[in-house]
Amino acid sequence: MSEIRIIKKYPNRRLYDTEESKYITLDDVKQLVLAGVDFLVKDVKTDEDLTRNILLQIISEQEHDGEPFFSTELLTQIIRSYGDSLQSIAGDYIQKSMQLFVEQQKQIQETMAANPIKAMTEFTNQNIKMWQEMQDNFFKAAGLKTDDNSK
Repeated sequence: MSEIRIIKKYPNRRLYDTEESKYITLDDVKQLVLAGVDFLVKDVKTDEDLTRNILLQIISEQEHDGEPFFSTELLTQIIRSYGDSLQSIAGDYIQKSMQLFVEQQKQIQETMAANPIKAMTEFTNQNIKMWQEMQDNFFKAAGLKTDDNSK
């Protein structure tokens, strides 16, 4: 497994790719993400990890320039979740949901060629079961009961 690529962020907001020995743009960082390259963005003065900040900047640009991924309602709900007692649970729930989505997307691409109708039926049934389990676990962690648990 390769080492994590280090990107240095300078005070003038420039990003420097230490592996390529050149300055790069946010679009270049986006290409690293799309290529599956592991990287870390560090502030050159403080050595602080700025990776999340850079990823959020890329998402913000994508939201502004293209078809929005996040609705206003979803963004509002995310903001309201900060500082809430369920913040970490909600974050875990969103992360697991996205992981599930990515895994299923890969499965669909692999099986659609063989038998598309059968594949979609199986994925739909599998989706319903997994979402129900994830929702039940979310409510259990939050101390709430689901319909299945209250019987």
